[in-house]
Amino acid sequence: MPVVQVADAQVHYSRSGARSGARSGADSGPALVLVHGTGSAGGALNWGTTVPLLDDDRVVLTPDLSGTDATFDAGGALTTEGLAAQVIAVIEDAGTGPVDLLGFSMGSTVAAAVAAIRPDLVRRLILVAGWAHTDGDEYLRNLFTVWQRLGRTDAESFGRNVTMTGFSRGFLNAIGRDAVEEMFGNMAPTAGTLRHVDYDLTLDIRALLPRIEARTLIIGCALDATIPVENSRALHDAIAGSAYVELDAGHVVMFEQQEEFAKHVREFIVAA
Repeated sequence: MPVVQVADAQVHYSRSGARSGARSGADSGPALVLVHGTGSAGGALNWGTTVPLLDDDRVVLTPDLSGTDATFDAGGALTTEGLAAQVIAVIEDAGTGPVDLLGFSMGSTVAAAVAAIRPDLVRRLILVAGWAHTDGDEYLRNLFTVWQRLGRTDAESFGRNVTMTGFSRGFLNAIGRDAVEEMFGNMAPTAGTLRHVDYDLTLDIRALLPRIEARTLIIGCALDATIPVENSRALHDAIAGSAYVELDAGHVVMFEQQEEFAKHVREFIVAA
């Protein structure tokens, strides 16, 4: 798997799709870069079921940012600019820019920063279940504080809370108890995961949003109990000319509504 050095981090990323030789077929568009959300499992967990729905005719890159198990660094505090620099380095190392860039949850803040800082590298931008700032939002501040404390004291309760807020009630009931019990370990409170949570608690990208030039789609999740959907609507209001779609799903929309999610992504990145 490719690795690129960015400051003190050795950033791992995966590459699949038509031009990478993973699939056959004609190349019909720019590379698609998927930026994962909070959690040390990184791109493999977030995008494992999504990439096969999107990489038939284009390269798909999935970086693993600092704090994931695959990327190694000195372990310091994470910043928006530092994480954005890692995504920028992956795009440049892969030689596929300008790209279509999609960020989920924490990754949406990083993707937005990349689009603002390096508009030459981003053709289209998709922000999924994202938000612009935590300070001043008492729901988010308290949620991430609970995650910090549970992560350091009670790993099982951390996993249960993340699962409960990450998925809608209907989805959890539909998959049943055995499947839900198996999900608790998907986002373990590793040191890397807690670095992500610390970042979530302090981030503020509001000053970057007016600098975004790329055509942008915001995907909000109507049943989101992690990042309430009002935050996606606020991003739509803050990014000039952005489009907006709202799906009837919890936070982890690419699991709850795989086909619908992929359809909206495909339609946006192939539209004239």
